Amino acid sequence: MKTLETERLILRKFKKDDFAAVHSYASDPENVTYMIWGPNSEKETRDFISLAIIDAEEKPCTFYVFAAVLKKTDRLVGSCNITVAAEGDEGEVGWILHRDYWKQGLGTEMGNALLEFGFQDLGLHRVLAHCSTENYGSYRVMENIGMRREGTFIESRRRAPSDKEYGDEYSYAILADEWETKKEITDYRSLPVVFDGFIDVPELTDGVIHLVNTNKTPGDDTKKWVPGYKFIICKGSETIGDIDLRIGYPDSLYYGGQIGYNVDEKHRGNGYAGRACRLVAPVAKAHGMVKLYITNNQTNTASMRVCEKLGARLLRVARLPEWHDLYKEGRRFSNIFVWDLSDLAPVVDSPGPVIP
Repeated sequence: MKTLETERLILRKFKKDDFAAVHSYASDPENVTYMIWGPNSEKETRDFISLAIIDAEEKPCTFYVFAAVLKKTDRLVGSCNITVAAEGDEGEVGWILHRDYWKQGLGTEMGNALLEFGFQDLGLHRVLAHCSTENYGSYRVMENIGMRREGTFIESRRRAPSDKEYGDEYSYAILADEWETKKEITDYRSLPVVFDGFIDVPELTDGVIHLVNTNKTPGDDTKKWVPGYKFIICKGSETIGDIDLRIGYPDSLYYGGQIGYNVDEKHRGNGYAGRACRLVAPVAKAHGMVKLYITNNQTNTASMRVCEKLGARLLRVARLPEWHDLYKEGRRFSNIFVWDLSDLAPVVDSPGPVIP
């Protein structure tokens, strides 16, 4: 069985001499309040360790149980597991930590390691997890590692922490493509951006259309809004559409994009949206941005064609999270295009971008 590693933990096979450390939490009533087993007798703990050792050698293995050991002290502080369903494409994860190590983020480290192992090494399509509805610490770990709450099952969990025989249970899950999206968003958040105030933007033109900056919208941290520029798209003296440029890389713009454009219907089909995107790109570069995300509906073939002509790469079709405005408007998926700005013309520090 493979050994896994996180920032602070080594997740390894169990050994017989792990008994004292395991029994210290497995026999503690407070530590196992929300579990469907325990508190353990010494025999039960020894049986668990023996079975974990046997399971680790099974080929193929379907029940992976890891001892969670602190790197700094080599102390065993908990365990985690992933169980592979008979079909081989779904797994269930779980974890437990000694109560002396609660609220330190170690559960999230274990959870992330299990997902990476499940999706990357085992090739799973879906991973799920369950916990008591009263177990706030456990379901917060599930949410921290990107799992969705799929349902609440009433009195489905035997051995409730209260005086009742049965308790309610939450069910969480995450798909392989959602996990991949989560990894991409981590990289996306790390992209460079510099905002020391709005730059003075002259009228931008390529000889066919010109853009006029009509508004500069300040960011609002309380609403998680980034600063933005709004332009009208003009052909001659006629306004034919508009385009927005948003400065920054918040999660919402991974799904919604840094660029949004609209061309009046009678002027569509002439490549004006793509021209407008190229004109605003140097403004983004003036703020240190190296990539712009452009997103669109799966049915919006015209917008997808704009992205393709720009040379933007389709990263994925992403499932929209329920918190996003686009989801609330009725959409469920977004095409995520990434436009690399590295080949565009350089910018100057002031007063504005050099227009190619």
